[in-house]
Amino acid sequence: MRVFKTSGPVYPDRHYAVPPLSRLALDDIASLIRREEYFVLRAPRQTGKTTALLALRDRLNEGAAGEVCCVYADFRVGHAAGEDIERAMRAVMDELSERTSALGEAPPPLTGEDLLAETSPYTALEKFLAEWAKVSSRPLVLLLDEVDALANDTLLSMLRQLRSGYIYRVGGDPFPQSVVLCGLRDVREYRMPPEVAARAPAGQVPFNIVSKSFRLRDFDEAEVRALLARHTEETGQPFELDALDAMWEQTQGQPGLVNALAYETCFENEAGRDRSRPITAEDILAAREALILRRGPHLGRLAAKLRDDCVRRVLEPVLTGASVGDFTAEDHDYVRDLGLIARDGPTRLANPIYREFVPRELMRTAQASLPPETRWSVTGDGTLEVEESLSRFQEYFRQHSEHRVEMFDYGEAEPHLLLQAFCQRIADGGGRVEREYGFWRHRADLLLEWPRDEGRRDRFVVECRVLRKSRETTEREGLEQTAAYMDRNGATAGHLVVFDRSEERSWAEKIYRREAEQDGFPITIWGM
Repeated sequence: MRVFKTSGPVYPDRHYAVPPLSRLALDDIASLIRREEYFVLRAPRQTGKTTALLALRDRLNEGAAGEVCCVYADFRVGHAAGEDIERAMRAVMDELSERTSALGEAPPPLTGEDLLAETSPYTALEKFLAEWAKVSSRPLVLLLDEVDALANDTLLSMLRQLRSGYIYRVGGDPFPQSVVLCGLRDVREYRMPPEVAARAPAGQVPFNIVSKSFRLRDFDEAEVRALLARHTEETGQPFELDALDAMWEQTQGQPGLVNALAYETCFENEAGRDRSRPITAEDILAAREALILRRGPHLGRLAAKLRDDCVRRVLEPVLTGASVGDFTAEDHDYVRDLGLIARDGPTRLANPIYREFVPRELMRTAQASLPPETRWSVTGDGTLEVEESLSRFQEYFRQHSEHRVEMFDYGEAEPHLLLQAFCQRIADGGGRVEREYGFWRHRADLLLEWPRDEGRRDRFVVECRVLRKSRETTEREGLEQTAAYMDRNGATAGHLVVFDRSEERSWAEKIYRREAEQDGFPITIWGM
């Protein structure tokens, strides 16, 4: 039986799959190869790059299109060598030889070991490819995967050798007809330490011969539904319409998340393994929670990026709803190519799973260490006492905020994250927190859902704002937004939390609570 694949290449005979070439601009790629161009294919991790490259290799090597010898190679083999350029070049040359032999083609005439015995590692790859192109019966097309896994100087040397061979090829010397560099980012965005970048001529891109850069797109909604339909066809287990909607809404078509969420729902969740029952939207949301708590491979890799300075500079204003940030266009492009933020404006986290995962990951240590007295208050009949709970948090924040925020590296977002760490404890009792961030609107909204009898849920809105304007203006804007959010979500009650980061005002001035009303909605304002 096939399954949803959550790591590595997808093989349609073993895994549910969307046709791997359907997301590539095949006509454009074929035209570039005919014109003997070098180009880039990029996408975030677990988007299907390797699967698409392997399918492209087979397409080019078979049928009427088999006019070239297309070889796929994974350059991660050179990653372990680090800055040892000789070891890295030997590894990538050996990889190219092995992948060629695996296709049944004659391998390159010289081995990496032979070349490195007689020439410099700074020219060995160029000579290796030139000698190979000289004896190959067909023009060579190379699909080089995970190129940006190579370390700093090693990556720089590899790019320069490819560029040098390309330049001499124009003059008639043998060299591969086309090279496709595949990785997370465009060549222009390869990030090297300043001391490495300084060794390149001022303003020069180390690989300025790229004719085009393609981004492997995510699934569209129809492809997500088609992928889930494969499971229904094979097992007879349907997805309810609201489950299909939830899968698209939660993932926004990010392939790694679609497959991970579907696998968790249908193969890990005990109820989901019952093929006699349909998959519901609640099943999808339960699987989302399990993925976040387990920090699956995809999310675990993203977690490691959250401490990067460039990532922090982009995400901090997103998490707080700030109108400005100190990130550069390069920072923005890097975070976008990681898949963390949406590709279209305004700047925002790419999907609801990331909206949930990012703050929870940042506040994970803080949440685990919150003292018992800050837990949510629940009455004997199971009702959530939000006002008493927020009163406890207000006192806790007054006593400990200066110490607690030191755990974070996210500056302005620290009070928001600490409140969210506190709010997340609602999950301990079976509730749920949904987050929404208002980039350029100075706010972050939390929707707390708490179970009641007969399957009903109470809903509470908590809006967080940092005081930047006058208190009156901040409260007025906050009340309007809280009321609108309550109306949209059918909330039972609303709370506006205003954080005052001023060092001039005393805690006696900052701490207050008052009742207000906006558009017929009762809202409690909490100053902190």
